[in-house]
Amino acid sequence: MKKPAKVLVLLALVAGLFAPQSLTTAFGQTFKADPAAAAAPQTLEDRRKALARLFSEVWEDNLRHAPEFASSLGDKRYNDQITDYSVRAYNEGLEREQGFLLRLAAIDPAGFTPQEVISRDLLLRQFTEDQEAAEFKEWEMPINQMGGIHTTYPDLVRQLSFKTVKDYDDWIARLHLVPKAFEQTTQNMSIGVQDKRVPPRYLLEKVVEQVKELAHQKPEDSPLTAPLKSFPSDIPAAEQARIKAEMLAAIGKEVLPAYLRFQRFLEVTYIPAGREAPGIAALPDGAKYYAFRIRQQTTTNLTAAQIHQIGLDEVAKDEAAMLVIAKKLGFADLKSFQASLKGNPKLHPASGDALLDIYRGYVKGMQAKLPELFGRLPKAALEVTTIPEYSAKSAPAAYYDQGAPDGSRPGRITVNVYNAAERSLVDVEAVAYHEGVPGHHLQISIGEELEGIPEFRKFGGYTAFVEGWGLYSERLGKEVGFYQDPYSDYGRLEADIWRAIRLVVDTGVHSQGWTRQQMVDYFKAHSGIDDTNIQAETDRYIAWPGQALAYKIGQLKILELRERAKAALGAKFDLKAFHDEVLDSGALPLDVLDARVTEWIAAQKH
Repeated sequence: MKKPAKVLVLLALVAGLFAPQSLTTAFGQTFKADPAAAAAPQTLEDRRKALARLFSEVWEDNLRHAPEFASSLGDKRYNDQITDYSVRAYNEGLEREQGFLLRLAAIDPAGFTPQEVISRDLLLRQFTEDQEAAEFKEWEMPINQMGGIHTTYPDLVRQLSFKTVKDYDDWIARLHLVPKAFEQTTQNMSIGVQDKRVPPRYLLEKVVEQVKELAHQKPEDSPLTAPLKSFPSDIPAAEQARIKAEMLAAIGKEVLPAYLRFQRFLEVTYIPAGREAPGIAALPDGAKYYAFRIRQQTTTNLTAAQIHQIGLDEVAKDEAAMLVIAKKLGFADLKSFQASLKGNPKLHPASGDALLDIYRGYVKGMQAKLPELFGRLPKAALEVTTIPEYSAKSAPAAYYDQGAPDGSRPGRITVNVYNAAERSLVDVEAVAYHEGVPGHHLQISIGEELEGIPEFRKFGGYTAFVEGWGLYSERLGKEVGFYQDPYSDYGRLEADIWRAIRLVVDTGVHSQGWTRQQMVDYFKAHSGIDDTNIQAETDRYIAWPGQALAYKIGQLKILELRERAKAALGAKFDLKAFHDEVLDSGALPLDVLDARVTEWIAAQKH
């Protein structure tokens, strides 16, 4: 099988034919347009139309080659298809991006609106990051305990709507293709074994347990049969019977055997090849890969050492604030206070359902306060639901699933009720604001509803912005009078120190050679977070190098911009207007956000 080489897109102009158009990327690369590709349009109107046409083509290309993503948005054109996971398809995708990039370089941006310039620059940034990422062969390590081919389709079916016979037949057609997806993924992982690019062995042992749970179910018990649980009333009984028989046959005769083969591959070949060291530096070019991941996830040029120190400083700051609360509640130090939390039955949910109701209560209270903080509010609905059982044991405490842009599926705070009685309620209020409102649901839904920007900006985004906003949102609850319970206020700080700890342990394991136990020990030394969450979170940082850095780095940037605006504008500063400005362009890289807010401050002065 052909392996994709690193793609270089440094292309020479045909000398003397056209005036050169060039673009300099965030990584310092210069891309020059090939005039033989297409004659660059000359008038402003023509150039703007060419740019809009390119945006549309790129978006349609994304949907066509990622049909699961298209379906999750409510676009049903590709509902009977799945992604081609082959190396050939990966190579072809890189080649298509090179073609788009050449066309982008040929369009002179002079006279474009600020949003058109941002869109052009962001698309270039996306292309160049994809080209750079190719060097690190991420396709060779496509699974971990956080997800992979084994959870893709059980997760997808929860996002789909089934209203017609065609919806059901499309799902059955997809099920017939799932074994091919497993085969392609297994081939890619086998190449990873040869290249010594394999996740840590102990994480793969968690993956195989997830696979076993899905592989050894009866077809009728599989989450893939979720559409059979409730048929629309206008589908005739005979059609319902046919659909049920065909779906169960596809699962029983094709999909479950594919899971069993995948389980065998994991047990016999892949897990024994798993690496021992938890840090990504153990891989070939691991240190370089981690530096790329830091830049990609934080959209900054900070080094691992700088981020590690920021983390240490933020941990110390949060600990000082937490100690104030502990002393007010009669405790001499944080350790004695944290010990008391674990034994206090009032700070643990009675059941999974009780935990869900607590989340719903916090969301309802915050929704009433949103007009005090924002001029623009999202139209999309929000609900609270549970993480699927097959992934709950290794999943975080909660996460957000964005809704469908057509309103057919609401946004969802998805809560982990596994081991519910041992979970702490102390930080639930902060998590509700982070995942719901004014956090992810508000920010992502507003992004989807924006007008006048291309689709790729509405449904893409940068982790440092998205997660930075979520963490920033936890503080906003304090500003509108919430966290009245001192335990919840302590939980707010504990949630903040959680993200500060991430800066320390993520850089520790991936750049300083920390062991997994060192990560756990640091967590326990500097927080009262329950062991269930500590274990899952530690494994998450190992599986996703650099991703956990985005939260605190993004939050600190938004706070910095807010303080800069307040200092510059004084009495003119309007918090609602600031928030609307931060959110009015979708999720941006932090450097682009900085430039936008700087321009806004200057405009507000005049």
